[in-house]
Amino acid sequence: MVSGHLFHFRKSSWPADDYVSRSTLQLLDFDGCAPPEQAWRRRLNCHANRLKEFNVTFMEAFRMLRLGVRLWSYVRAEASQGRKAPIDPFTREQCKPSASQGVPLGGMGSGSISRGFRGEFKHWQIIPGSCETSPIMANQFSIFVSRDGGHKNYSSVLAPGEHEGLKKKGDLGISSWDWNLTGQHSTYHALFPRAWTVYDGEPDPDLKISCRQISPFIPNNYRESSLPTAVFVYTLVNTGRERAKVSLLMTWANSIGGVSHHSGGHINEPFIGEDGVSGVLLHHKTAKDNPPVTFAIAACETQNVTVTVLPNFGLSDENYITAKDMWDMMVQDGQFERENFNAGSSIPSSVGDTLCAAVSASTWVEPHGRCTVVFALAWSSPKVKFQKGCTYNRRYTTFYGTSERSAVNLVHDALKKYKWWEEEIEKWQNPILQDEKLPEW
Repeated sequence: MVSGHLFHFRKSSWPADDYVSRSTLQLLDFDGCAPPEQAWRRRLNCHANRLKEFNVTFMEAFRMLRLGVRLWSYVRAEASQGRKAPIDPFTREQCKPSASQGVPLGGMGSGSISRGFRGEFKHWQIIPGSCETSPIMANQFSIFVSRDGGHKNYSSVLAPGEHEGLKKKGDLGISSWDWNLTGQHSTYHALFPRAWTVYDGEPDPDLKISCRQISPFIPNNYRESSLPTAVFVYTLVNTGRERAKVSLLMTWANSIGGVSHHSGGHINEPFIGEDGVSGVLLHHKTAKDNPPVTFAIAACETQNVTVTVLPNFGLSDENYITAKDMWDMMVQDGQFERENFNAGSSIPSSVGDTLCAAVSASTWVEPHGRCTVVFALAWSSPKVKFQKGCTYNRRYTTFYGTSERSAVNLVHDALKKYKWWEEEIEKWQNPILQDEKLPEW
């Protein structure tokens, strides 16, 4: 009786209402928009501490001497063949765990892209043996809000703006965007394989926003769990007295991390798929004879949501519309020209250029009303090449084939199936999360 009584009062280490106002949680408490009680939480304006490494004592090192000699011999043998050993305790790793990371994107076995709790897409591990830790800062979600006939306007990247390289005056790249989010009233909530970012009146004081990130990681379902895709469900709640036109923007660089976007030969093309799914394909030409990668970014057009695209923009004024011009279009109109869907494939990018694409989804939100806007990301790299030269087809190709254009079908199915994915994830997790006999951890 005593233990049962104690478990009944089990408390969360990160209660949601310590991070998000109770009234906002109540507004978002429908259709999975509110973050769960059991979640890892951070405010977007906090900075992660660098993780400390541990050291071994002399006696511990002495006991592991024979193992160390065997590992050293193995590492040297792999290096003599031009390969990197998967386990190498003698070299400082570039891809270390970080306290700034959040829930990763996609399923299993299809490469990995991480997304930090502040909104950065980083830790790119699509090519085996390659890990690019730095974020690609052009990969962002942004918002544009117009009220009262255009007399009240708000625009911002949905990530805090304290980043290196974002303070150049007169810049035509992403530094010219509106990085107005402080992150003080925005919070991240993680419960793998989902994450929630709640913007509690940022940048528009009368707009509550929930972004739900979902990946198809489902027990005993090896089809869905192999898919290289993720969905971002934006729920908009208008608490103001005025109707609001809201445009959400997803921007993406033709890159697999590091400086790969500068290598040249990359191509973007718009597409209109089935069931209102529209977006841009970004065909990435990899280096060192690695298999190519094709990204798809897309949104779902509905009766209330209009989707437009800008297939090509750049970070300088060399060969494309600049990032600044793209941003000015969104501030002015909240969308792009419908004719952009007829643009066809771009010419291959030049060495040194950064080729990017954008997808906009626009809607009206009535006073005290709500609306949902859904984006999806997929990456198709059918063949995986390992360091010893072996090449295999990734698991998802069993269901989607080996065409790089299967990214179109991947984002389509993600946008149409994410609700079912969530049902399956909740069936898996709820028996544990709701069991009061279990401790919080």
